[in-house]
Amino acid sequence: MAAQVQQEMALDPVGDSVRDREIGVEQEHLDRVYQRLEEKIHEAEFLMNDAAQRGQVGTPGALAERDAQVFRAGIHLNRLNNEFEDFLFGRIDLLQGKDGKKGPDGAYTAVEPAEGAVRPDNTADIAETLHIGRIGVLDAEYAPLVIDWRAPAAAPFYRSTPVDPGRVVRRRVIRSKGRKVLGVEDDLMRPELKATLAGNELPVIGDGALMAALGQARSHTMRDIVASIQAEQDLVIRAPAASVTYVEGGPGTGKTAVALHRAAYLLYQDRRRYAGGILIVSPTPLLVAYTEGVLPSLGEEGQVAIRAVGSLVDGAEATQYDTPAVARAKGSYRMLKVLRQAARGALETPGTPGGNSASAPAGQLSTGQLSFGDEETEAGEEEGDGSRAPAATPTRLRVVAFGRRLELEAPELDRIRNNALSGTAPVNLLRPRARKLLLDALWSRSGAGSRHTDPELAAELRSSFDEDVSSEDAFIAFLDAWWPELTPRAVLAAMADERRLGRWARRILNPGEVRRVARSLKRDGLSVHDVAMLDELEAIVGTPTRPRKKRDLDPLDQLTGLEELMPQREETQRERAERLAQERTEYAHVIVDEAQDLTPMQWRMIGRRGRHATWTVVGDPAQSSWSHPDEAAEARDEALGSRPRRRFTLTVNYRNPAEIAALAAKVLALAMPGSESPRAVRSTGVQPRFVTAVPAGGAAGGAAGGQGSGGAREALSKTVREEAARLLDQVDGTVGVVVAMNRRGEAARWLAGLGDRVVALGSLEAKGLEYDATVVVSPAEIADESPAGLRVLYVALTRATQQLTIVSAARDEPDADGVPDLLRD
Repeated sequence: MAAQVQQEMALDPVGDSVRDREIGVEQEHLDRVYQRLEEKIHEAEFLMNDAAQRGQVGTPGALAERDAQVFRAGIHLNRLNNEFEDFLFGRIDLLQGKDGKKGPDGAYTAVEPAEGAVRPDNTADIAETLHIGRIGVLDAEYAPLVIDWRAPAAAPFYRSTPVDPGRVVRRRVIRSKGRKVLGVEDDLMRPELKATLAGNELPVIGDGALMAALGQARSHTMRDIVASIQAEQDLVIRAPAASVTYVEGGPGTGKTAVALHRAAYLLYQDRRRYAGGILIVSPTPLLVAYTEGVLPSLGEEGQVAIRAVGSLVDGAEATQYDTPAVARAKGSYRMLKVLRQAARGALETPGTPGGNSASAPAGQLSTGQLSFGDEETEAGEEEGDGSRAPAATPTRLRVVAFGRRLELEAPELDRIRNNALSGTAPVNLLRPRARKLLLDALWSRSGAGSRHTDPELAAELRSSFDEDVSSEDAFIAFLDAWWPELTPRAVLAAMADERRLGRWARRILNPGEVRRVARSLKRDGLSVHDVAMLDELEAIVGTPTRPRKKRDLDPLDQLTGLEELMPQREETQRERAERLAQERTEYAHVIVDEAQDLTPMQWRMIGRRGRHATWTVVGDPAQSSWSHPDEAAEARDEALGSRPRRRFTLTVNYRNPAEIAALAAKVLALAMPGSESPRAVRSTGVQPRFVTAVPAGGAAGGAAGGQGSGGAREALSKTVREEAARLLDQVDGTVGVVVAMNRRGEAARWLAGLGDRVVALGSLEAKGLEYDATVVVSPAEIADESPAGLRVLYVALTRATQQLTIVSAARDEPDADGVPDLLRD
């Protein structure tokens, strides 16, 4: 539509002159904006230099003031120096409002027009013009040159429609690059009105600004949508954050973009409240890389952390994928019981009665007061991942005290451990309890308590006994070996032992699940489900409190007392902010993207980061790749607690043309009968293309065409490469090739040498991404990957903004036209 209007305008010299004149008007305004920005940059640089001068005063107060001023001025300068491709992107021309009140941004606050703003003959004057941009800019007289897109005054730019125009007469989208205005597109909100601006009739340029924006070529990074946000999206972005905001919507409705813009809006609206940080959780690293440039372009960075689910635990990064069967076991609520058993069972290392091999023989130290029943051992050396090398758990403790040899044998030690583990604290924090129970048992064996009737004397003797016994190196070594300090990675490593895992998971996992989980834990690298288990284990085992090490003193300091005289440098405000950001484990607001894919264990992991937060939860049940949505919903509700809920539904598909949306709807009807697809707003006239990979000398359905044969693989490789190359010639942007997860590496080799505009990705990696064109390879393979395979296929079919090709193999049972069985009417 927009292209057609532009072509007509090209044939109309009068239209061209009006367009050029309006572009010139907007160029003049943009020049004023950049002139003012340069003035603000000079002001910020002056503040930086002034702050540096303050540092010469030397007093602690002056230094603190300097650090704070440099920090604030640096942020402001960095923000002003960022020139974006369309810094100024919108304009609204408004009627006179009901009242004359102005907001802090210098714009009038009235939403509805004043009585008499529209005259009886349907004419009116434009009373106010607002330009909308990425950050607010005021002129020297504090009049608004640009309204920040998040400000209340900018809301009519997004929410006004011909049905409910409010004060808006004309909405203009301005396209610019750097400091040059390239074009303008207008929408009339009151087409019946004859409006004048400064005595001249209000001109209207072009048509379909939204359609023009949707037709732009895609790159490998996400663009912001501030110039094309629609009314239902704007309602979500500006919704109050004092509760849980649910946002549901099908493919292409802009859920991810809305989530990112909501983060920027919340920071703008209440920066003090959200100084605790906003966490955005994405399903894959690919989606993080795709979206991470959006927030800086919206004028926000530093307060928002965008993390993949597999990167939420510091020091852990998911690099592996689990098979669907293993993922179902690791992600389910059942795994919580297994982890609790494993954390306690990991205290018993192999080589003990509770372990996998025979008990080590009891030995005895020849000297010293204390001994334990195995050979003297160290508590274990630290490994690279922080876990301890396993050492056989001692089965006997011997103490010589008060002239008597006191012994605790394996049954008594087991009873003490079980008694200690009956507490509810994390395992590592139960160690002091276990230590006390050991001392209680040894004291009881000594019989010393019954020898003294005086309570004070008995208490003093007991205190002396505890101090003497517990301070001996041998007792400390026994305790380290008998109740070692656990780390999450050490427990996870112990679970790789199939026999031990089978004992801990008895009546929880079936033997097949035990075998598959144990084998998956033997490989190098972690999966997203392993990361969630590590986080759960961190809560189960706990981190023991450690005494702060005193700084090693120079002997001269100790003699002269110089340490007390020398002041310690205080942490600056900026250093403290950076340290807290790095150490942050809880956030003020949590935004969960593609929430329908989270497992119960992942919900528990995210919930720990938002215990006191407000939430925005974005997803689509029809796109869920998790096999047990009811179980996940229970975990989600547990993570969100009793906070009130507010729900929004996005209903318009801005990504897919109607031709592609109609094909995807066929799979949706199979995956979730009764579900409605979002409404596509445009049509390209280009139908999805169907191609069959046929081995040389054989039909697609013949024996030669088996999925596993070399001929079939070669045919599939050749066909996919040809289709990807054809699409690269057809579109200006990117091409995505979506395959079943087990073909990811293979597909990358098929596409080698075609350039960086084409990318191969597994079906589970496609979530949230979009491409100008996509090739979906063997729908049957994707659908058969897991119980949620049809929903995953629905996702794969909805990634394209322009063209879609389906490549069928023998398993798809294509008909004569190449249409696979799953996609036929």
